[in-house]
Formats: sequence, structure tokens, C-alpha cells
Amino acid sequence: MTEHRIDLGLTSSPAAGGGCGDGCRCGHAAAASTPVVPSDAESTTVLRVEGMTCAHCVRAVTEELDALEGVTVVGVDLRVGEASLVRITGVADDDALSAAVDEAGYTRVG
Repeated sequence: MTEHRIDLGLTSSPAAGGGCGDGCRCGHAAAASTPVVPSDAESTTVLRVEGMTCAHCVRAVTEELDALEGVTVVGVDLRVGEASLVRITGVADDDALSAAVDEAGYTRVG
């Protein structure tokens, strides 16, 4: 099995920002992520999501989207200070994807 890692860009220490880094004050520690690589046969949807600043944010959005029927893989490109890119592989209703992002506490844009 090949290991894949995503750099979340959380290089600031928790003491500097009071949270997991980059000015986040959520109180959660940064966590490494090992994404699952989807097969070439599955379709992927990319959402732009605002308000995500840390590993806790990534987990919250990922958990809500993973819970949707038809979603097989969720990957997040965290972009602090701008809209993060959330890639969903599988088959899910667009309204359900938006509702899951909203339920996690973030805003889908574009």
C-alpha cells in the first residue's frame, strides 16, 4: 500500500495562535491526513468552501460528507484565508453536498 500525505499548511505552533495553527483558535491539535485514492472509474465533484482554517475544520467537513450515501472519498485542500477545495468522489445529490457543508458549519461558495 502506498502512503499519501497532504500538507495542511499548519506550521504555526498552537501557542502562537491559541489553536492548531495559522491563527486558528479552535483549541484542536493539528492532525496529519492520509487520503484514500479513488479509482479512475469514479466521478469527482469539487466544492469551494469558505471558513475552514485548521485540521478540525477539515475533519468536521469530511465527517459530514462521508456520512452521505454514495460518497466514497472526501479530500480537502485546506487554503487558509481563501476558499478551500473539497473533492468528493462518488455519487451524491448536489443539494445534499451543500447541506452537509452547512451542517458542518461552513459555507459553500461558487
